[in-house]
Amino acid sequence: MNKLTWLRKIGLAEGVSFLVLLLIAMPLKYFADMPKIVTYVGWAHGVLFVAFLLLALDFKSDRNKSFQWLVLAFLAALVPLGTFLFDRKLRKEAPAL
Repeated sequence: MNKLTWLRKIGLAEGVSFLVLLLIAMPLKYFADMPKIVTYVGWAHGVLFVAFLLLALDFKSDRNKSFQWLVLAFLAALVPLGTFLFDRKLRKEAPAL
């Protein structure tokens, strides 16, 4: 697989893990007294978050993207649903690559 495909797949997985953390794990922690689930989902989300940022940095240097593009990728990882919107931007760039 090429770097763009990896970036898109990890980005989508990071976005899903963020939503699972916010919408499933956190309510279970506070309303069902299941704090351990946040540990596991949070750990998985953290790994995917770091992997997404490292892949974005590698893709930026490989494709000579701007620093603004990298900042946008970072902000997309911080905002719920952000990586899904960023994926739409990547999908539009795919034919040009």
